[in-house]
Amino acid sequence: MPPPSAPGAWAEGREILRRAATTEPGRLRILGAVLALLVVAFGAVTAFEVADRASYADDVVGRSQPLSADAADIYRSLADADATAASGFLAGPQESAQIRKRYTDDITTASRLLVRAAASTDADGGSAREIATLSEHLPRYTGLIERARAANRQGLPLGGAYLRYANQTMTQQLLPAAERLYAAETERLRQDDDEARAWPFLSIGLGILALAVLVWAQRRNYAMTNRVFNRGLLAATAACLTALLWLLAGHGLARAGLSDARAHGQESLQVLNEARISSLKARANENLTVVARGAVLTEDGKRDKYEADYASSADALTAALEAAGRLADDEAGRAPVTEAAARTVEWRGRHRQARELDDAGDFTGAMNRIIGSSQSTGQSFDQVDAALGRALAHEQDEFTRAAESGRDALTALPLGAAALGVLAAAAAVTGVNRRLSEYR
Repeated sequence: MPPPSAPGAWAEGREILRRAATTEPGRLRILGAVLALLVVAFGAVTAFEVADRASYADDVVGRSQPLSADAADIYRSLADADATAASGFLAGPQESAQIRKRYTDDITTASRLLVRAAASTDADGGSAREIATLSEHLPRYTGLIERARAANRQGLPLGGAYLRYANQTMTQQLLPAAERLYAAETERLRQDDDEARAWPFLSIGLGILALAVLVWAQRRNYAMTNRVFNRGLLAATAACLTALLWLLAGHGLARAGLSDARAHGQESLQVLNEARISSLKARANENLTVVARGAVLTEDGKRDKYEADYASSADALTAALEAAGRLADDEAGRAPVTEAAARTVEWRGRHRQARELDDAGDFTGAMNRIIGSSQSTGQSFDQVDAALGRALAHEQDEFTRAAESGRDALTALPLGAAALGVLAAAAAVTGVNRRLSEYR
C-alpha cells in the first residue's frame, strides 16, 4: 500500500495558523500581522491614488489648459491673418506696412504655437494629426496669399481669385483643423480635471477599515487585560486617523480649487474663445463679401455666401457674449464682456450701412465703412477683439490661481500618507509585542 502523500505547503500553513489561533500568543501574533499589513496597505494605496490625482492636477495646470489655450490662439492667429490679408487686398495695390506686419505676426505666432503644441502632444493622438494637417496646409496658404498680393500690385484681376483660393484653404483646411485641435485639447483638459477631482474611494475605505480594526483590537485588549490604553495601538490609531483626515481635507481642498477653476475659469474661457472665433469668422467673411462682389453664392443660389456666413458668425458672437456675461462672476471679468457686446452691436450697425452703400453702387463709401480708419467695421472688430482679449486674460488668471491652489493641496499628501502608514504599522507591532512579552 503506497505511503500517504505529504501535505502541501498551503495545507501546512493553514495548520500552523489553526494551531497558533488556539493560544493567546498565537492570536496576538496574527493580530499584529493583520494590523501591520492593513495600515501599510492603507498608506501605500493612499500614496498611489493621491499621487495619481496630483499628476492629473499638475497636467491641468501645466499641460492640458496651456495646450487648450495655445490651440485657441492658433485659431485666432490664423483667422486674424486671413481677415488681415483680405483687408490689405481691399486697401489696394499698396498694402500698408501696419497691415503687412499684423499678417506676418499672426503667421509667425501660429507657426511658433504649432511647434510648441507638437512638442507637447502624443505622436499617435488625434491632436498630432490636426497639427500635421495645419503644418502641411499653412505653407500653401501663405503661398497663395503672396500670389494674390503680387497680382494685386500689378492690378491684375487674378489677385482676387488667388485670395479666394487662399480663403478656401483657410476655411476648409486650416481653420477646421485648428478648431478640431482646440476641441480635442479642451476635451483632454476636461478629462484630466475629472480624473484629478475623482474621490480616492479605495484609500478612504482602507482607512476606515484600518481604524475599525484598530479600535476593535483595543477593545479586545481592554476586555482581556482590563487596561484602558495600549500605547502602541493608540499611536497606530492616531497615525491612521491623521492620515485619513489629511486625505479627506487635502482632497476636499483640491476638489474645491479645481471645481472653482472649472466654474469660474474654464467654462468662461471656453465661451470667450468661441466668441473670439465667431468674431474672426465674421470679419473674414465681411471682407470677402466685398472682394467676391457676389461671385460666390449659397448652395440654393439665392444669397451671397460670404454675407450669409457673416450673419451666422455675428449671431454666434452675440450669443456667446451673452453666455460669457452670465458666467462672469466679478466686475473685472464682466466689464470687458459688456464692452465687447456693445462694440458688436455697433459693428453690426456699421456693417448694415456698408452693405446699403455697396448695394446702392457706392463701392468707395462701402470700402470706407469696412476698412476706413474711422467709424469703420474694422475699427469695431479691433475693439471687440481687444475687449475679448482682456476678458480672456482675466479668466485665465482666475483659472490658473484656482487650479494651482487645488494642485498644491495634494503636494505633500502622498509622502505623508506613506510615512504615516509605516509609523502606524511600527506602532501596532510594538503594541502587540508589549502584550506578547507578558507571556514570556
